[in-house]
Amino acid sequence: MRVALIVVMGAVVALAGCTGEKETPPRADSTAPVIAPGRPGENAKTLSPSEAVTAVPSPTANAADIKYMQDMVIHHRQALDMSVLAPNRAEAARVKGLAARIKDAQGPEIQYMTTWLQEQSQKVPEHHAQHQGMPGMATPEQMAALKAATGKAFDKLFLDLMIKHHLGALTMTEQVLKGGSHIRVEELANDVGVTQAAEIRRMQQIQGEL
Repeated sequence: MRVALIVVMGAVVALAGCTGEKETPPRADSTAPVIAPGRPGENAKTLSPSEAVTAVPSPTANAADIKYMQDMVIHHRQALDMSVLAPNRAEAARVKGLAARIKDAQGPEIQYMTTWLQEQSQKVPEHHAQHQGMPGMATPEQMAALKAATGKAFDKLFLDLMIKHHLGALTMTEQVLKGGSHIRVEELANDVGVTQAAEIRRMQQIQGEL
């Protein structure tokens, strides 16, 4: 959701006196400060007019937007690869339910990001594109171990890997919210942040009950 910007306007009004001077209409001072409310728990910031221009998300994408969407396509795909294993390998019903919700949410997000990249004439990553250094991604060895696990062993490994995976997504989301410029990317990033933070809390709760 876009951050609201409150512009503090300075106006000078000259009132007509006994000499018959005409009223001077109010005008906005171009040097008026702009107050940008912070995110929950953060203080508001005072921006200069030039800073305020870049603080408002625009329909123009920059390198941070494109990298986020390309990387998050790869990131989401691995989450789906992990989630589709749960129906036949998980023991806990809550793990199966969580995996189903992740698949149902992230599948459409992949399509949304793919469409956005195509609209920007940008490359859509291949399914098994390289992801070295991408936050939270499971290694090939970890994925192989997950595929081989069943029952409680699967449940525990799935939750451990998926929590780390979600934490990586939050790191990526924080980065694009600081450096991106496209409003649709910001809207998606905010949705991803809220959804995955809630799922992390749910997974940690399930972990404590296994």
